[in-house]
Amino acid sequence: QVQLVESGGGLVESGGSLRLSCAASGINFSVDTMGWYRQAPGKERELVAEITPGSFTNYADSAKGRFTISRDTAKNTVHLRMNSLKPEDTAVYYCNARRPFFFPYWGKGTLVTVSS
Repeated sequence: QVQLVESGGGLVESGGSLRLSCAASGINFSVDTMGWYRQAPGKERELVAEITPGSFTNYADSAKGRFTISRDTAKNTVHLRMNSLKPEDTAVYYCNARRPFFFPYWGKGTLVTVSS
């Protein structure tokens, strides 16, 4: 059974930092591209950052320079370090695992709220 379990969300002031974690089980973590997506109220889900099995990274423009994605293959975990948070970063953040020709897997999400 596939499980992606996010943690680390919460309430933080503008300019603060958070570190999100996603613990994966039931997938072949070493071959999946892992990603973080977010969905703000009334908006579509969007990619924040992703990291390939070879640790190549891709960031949304809004995340570049502030967020860092990393993966720990030994622990089947992916992290998202978020610095200089802004109120517009407020959203539910979802962990994603994907590989070609397979349906992607999603976690249930963790809420990040940035107060102004």
